[in-house]
This record gives sequence, C-alpha cells and structure tokens, in this order.
Amino acid sequence: MPDLDPRSLSVYVITSATVARGRGHREIARAAIDGGATALQLRAPELPDDELLRLARDLAESCRRAGVLFLVNDRVDVAVAASAGGAHVGQGDDLDGARERLGPERVLGISVNDTEQALAARTGGADYLGVTVWPSPTKREAPPLGLEGVAEISSASGLPVVGIGGIRAANARDVLCAGAVGVAVISAIAAAKDPVVATRELRDVVERVRTEGCGP
Repeated sequence: MPDLDPRSLSVYVITSATVARGRGHREIARAAIDGGATALQLRAPELPDDELLRLARDLAESCRRAGVLFLVNDRVDVAVAASAGGAHVGQGDDLDGARERLGPERVLGISVNDTEQALAARTGGADYLGVTVWPSPTKREAPPLGLEGVAEISSASGLPVVGIGGIRAANARDVLCAGAVGVAVISAIAAAKDPVVATRELRDVVERVRTEGCGP
C-alpha cells in the first residue's frame, strides 16, 4: 500500500469536458495546478483509448513536476500505462483486483454510498473513499449522503474521506469539519469564470480550517 499523505487529497480537482465553458482537460488541469490544487483526476470517458492515454501521460508529467497527486478516473489500465499516481473507481466499475492491477505503490480511491461499501472498499485495498455530499448534475448516479454521511463513513471506515458533489468555496468548510480530509470539485473549477482564482479560493478555505480548526 502507498504511504498516502491525506493532505494530498485536500484540494482535489476533477477535469470534465461537459461543464467546462469550452475549456479542454489540459486547460482545466493547468488552471488547477496553478491555483494550488493538491490532487488532479482526469475524468474523460468521451475520449478514445489512444487519446486518453496520451493525455494521461502528459498530465501525469505535469503533476509530477508540480508535486500534485494525479489519478485517472475508472481506467486502472490507463493509470498504470501513464505512470499516474493512482486511479479512482466507482461502484459500477471493476473493483475486483483493482488494487492488484495498480500495484502497491499507486493510490486507489473508491466511491462509496454507505458504510457497507466503505468497509468492503477498505478490505479491497482502498487508500481513500469518495463520498457524495450534495446533489450535483455531474454526479447524478450517486445518492447524496449529506454531511452526516461524510461523518459516518469517515468514522466507520477509518480511511481518509473526500467529499464530492455540490461543493464550492462557500460550503467546503462544512464538509471538512464533518470529517473529510479533502474536497473534490468539478463544476466549481471547470465552469468557473476564472478557474485559477476558484482553485485558490478553495485552497484558502482548506488552509483556514487546517490552521484555525472547526470551532465557532
């Protein structure tokens, strides 16, 4: 298992071409890195395999230079071939053997919808869990569990939890104070007027919680 520093999950940007104001994956990734993201996930189901692999290799190198954790959504094979830092898979993906295929050095994230799935993910070698907090048009298939779900799964699993779904700078503190180690965003960055500024604002929230805590 990799030695994962939970702080590398604190500002977690996911690329998406569907909400990106005409921006491509590279442009979103560059803005996220420039804005201080700690993790970047390539989510590009629309791309053919050869193009996806080329893009993943390019982003893996950019993230490596910047000290940003880079993961590939769903495609464990692409993550390995691109020398990515890891992969993130959902309940509808091929979970069996994902840890074995990634190898011991890469990070494995798994999306979960309840504590049962969270415990199964831990047994399956997950390094962190993704939990949908609020409804989101980019996560229609995932039931929102609210802040209570974040707290429950974080406590029950003992694994780092990253909240996703409907998160922006204005409510990120609530997610972190519910027990998440980080916040993952798609629209908040990809659809922002200025994605670099939007990433910085999210990073500022994370830093304030880290230094000031969650008191009143």
